[in-house]
Amino acid sequence: MEEVKLFRTWSSPFALRVVWALKLKGIEYETIYEDLANKSSLLLKYNPVHKKIPVLLHNGTPICESLVILEYIDETWNKTTPLLPKDPLARATTRFWAKFNDEQLAPSVFHAYTSQGVEQEEAKAPALKNLEIVEKQLKGKKFFSGETIGFLDLAFGWIANYLEIFEETSGIKLLEEERFPLIMLWKDNFYNISIIKESWPDREKLVTKFKVMREYFLSVKASK
Repeated sequence: MEEVKLFRTWSSPFALRVVWALKLKGIEYETIYEDLANKSSLLLKYNPVHKKIPVLLHNGTPICESLVILEYIDETWNKTTPLLPKDPLARATTRFWAKFNDEQLAPSVFHAYTSQGVEQEEAKAPALKNLEIVEKQLKGKKFFSGETIGFLDLAFGWIANYLEIFEETSGIKLLEEERFPLIMLWKDNFYNISIIKESWPDREKLVTKFKVMREYFLSVKASK
């Protein structure tokens, strides 16, 4: 009998990617919630390098980093519901854009969210530029992966919910429908898929958490 466990926090969008992938593949798993302010000995054991979530434990073997975990899930289970395309070039392109999200888009939005005043206005420009790049990837497509959701939709999935939370808790506005009609359409299509929708964290709890988180980052900046 297979043993599948997922170490995560309730609010992490990176862990949500893994939740979605497991559900899309129909994999039963046990959730182990971590308190990152007081990390468990098991988390430190299974991810001694980065000491963070998510960590997927499959029959006692840990797999770390959300995008790596997604690929592992795709290669291990239910080949009838692929996340990555079969074509090598398409797979490479998918990996490129997933990396773009994690290394450019998400950090630029997070910078804007954790800024205020003049710094926040300056931070908007790169965030908007990155969103414009993402917008172009949806041209002629319902999802990033085509007509059905796949790897890239899970990678960009945080946009469908967390971006709005960032906007509400920081007072910044990035996702305008006139400027980003394709992202807005994708957002609605993705958000309302049953497996996706049922997995979103409680919105009020998220707003509260990200308000507190923003205040913390602002206080750290002010103390420097």
